[in-house]
Amino acid sequence: MRVWRVRRPGPIADGPLVMGREPIPVPGPGDLLVRVLSCGVCRTDLHVVEGDLPVHRPGVVPGHEVVAEVVSVPDGRTDIAVGDRVGVPWLRHTCGVCRYCARGAENLCPHSRYTGWDDDGGYAEYATAPADFVLPLPRGYSDEELAPLLCAGIIGYHALVRAEVPEGGVLGIYGFGGSAHLTAQVAIAQGARVHVMTRGAAARELALALGAASARDAAAVPPEPLDSAILFAPVGELVLPALAALDSGGTLAVAGIHLSDIPALNYQRHLFRERQLRSVTSNTRAQARAFLASAQRHRLTVSTHRYSLDHADRALGDLALGRFDGAAVLVP
Repeated sequence: MRVWRVRRPGPIADGPLVMGREPIPVPGPGDLLVRVLSCGVCRTDLHVVEGDLPVHRPGVVPGHEVVAEVVSVPDGRTDIAVGDRVGVPWLRHTCGVCRYCARGAENLCPHSRYTGWDDDGGYAEYATAPADFVLPLPRGYSDEELAPLLCAGIIGYHALVRAEVPEGGVLGIYGFGGSAHLTAQVAIAQGARVHVMTRGAAARELALALGAASARDAAAVPPEPLDSAILFAPVGELVLPALAALDSGGTLAVAGIHLSDIPALNYQRHLFRERQLRSVTSNTRAQARAFLASAQRHRLTVSTHRYSLDHADRALGDLALGRFDGAAVLVP
């Protein structure tokens, strides 16, 4: 099979990814073997490839937004069948017994493992995945449309929960890529008024087309105070204008796994009057299923840009340079 591996983490322009041919992987106990139908290109993949996230598995295969067809099933599993279409997401293992897992916060499990970081992911023609962590997929979407839902959609949904947008409230979104363009639609469907701040003209046009009340440059001041905000761009400098734009009691949720350094905060300007700054860490399986069920009830417009598997390095390079709106998807 064709497969991409991270040879040596570094700038995408230096060619840290290498394509090769390998045997189809052999699933371990409790694992499915799946044939990859599509795989989203997530900014977290870029962080893994470029070394912003520390190496967990040398030579890892990136990719954790995997839409796949089941090829083989572990003995004794009757809830999944050969030929089923499933989603292989970022979260792929938790211990199930720690205090976080016990209270329903498995996203904080210290023993968690992740697809495309701890174990090989979907930048390949075949992959393996723990049967307990694959996800059912909503009907009515193509393979390409489904792929971004499996991380961009799920983590955006979690960030929206963390941002605590009040009923009929005002939400600011900073950055408007694969995750943000899905989250904005969910927020609007829930009755929020959404203002988008992002650097790309095409992204601003997409935001308006999807129902945003306004779309401005990344560091611009929104047209009204924000009840809540979500920072999707991995740019620490944007934390300050986002906090300053919050109304009293507002909450800013930072959705990315990686963020550049935040400049010095001014307590009076950025945090006083009970403003909150929150991070977002992965998601639980329950949250993932809740989001995918929501996507079944309320059809989302998924903006995708198709790349062949042979051009995974180009897709990541285009992502790094902001050359497309929405989400890139690899198709073997």
